[in-house]
Amino acid sequence: MDGLLLDTERVALRAFQDVVAPFGMGAPEAEGLFLTLIGSSGGQTRARLAELFPDHADTVDSRWNACFADHLESGVPLRPGAFETVTRLARKGVAMAVVTSTGRDRARHHLDRVGLLPAFVDVIGGDSVTSNKPHPEPYLKGALAVARDPANCVAFEDSDTGTRAAVAAGCRVWQIPDLRPPGLALPDLGQAVATTLVEAVEAAGL
Repeated sequence: MDGLLLDTERVALRAFQDVVAPFGMGAPEAEGLFLTLIGSSGGQTRARLAELFPDHADTVDSRWNACFADHLESGVPLRPGAFETVTRLARKGVAMAVVTSTGRDRARHHLDRVGLLPAFVDVIGGDSVTSNKPHPEPYLKGALAVARDPANCVAFEDSDTGTRAAVAAGCRVWQIPDLRPPGLALPDLGQAVATTLVEAVEAAGL
């Protein structure tokens, strides 16, 4: 969802840089760390923060969430073509579910703010599963939500972590990379790769 439908990864990055600066982490270092967290659930992120800020992890986490929310007060940005693509598929009767590492309530709130929530039969959040991405459980639940065998589902992902989860679940997968560390190659998992969601959806025959 974040980085695929919603252009919120950049917002989260700016918020993270603002929050960790008082703890002695410069913007370039903060960006490098942030890029390793993309696709992680809240619990996975908090565990990583505890390693890096053992005395301040809870403070960093709470301030980051608050700063992120403040940045989104004026609106939740969409990725190019996301609204048009999702609404077109919904009009065609394509059953769709969101599978995200973001908490379910927050994900639903953001999707509702941009007018996309009604297009999805369910939202599988990071707190909706026992095992988060890259484990296949989130996508297996997504397939169950749309009443399809995973092999008959198409998954669109931006992160490596999410791509691994979708492939492990047995879905057909298109990866549309968003923010990535410079020079980091995409994992070779048999997924197709596209530069935009619009391109990926068309290539998938939808």
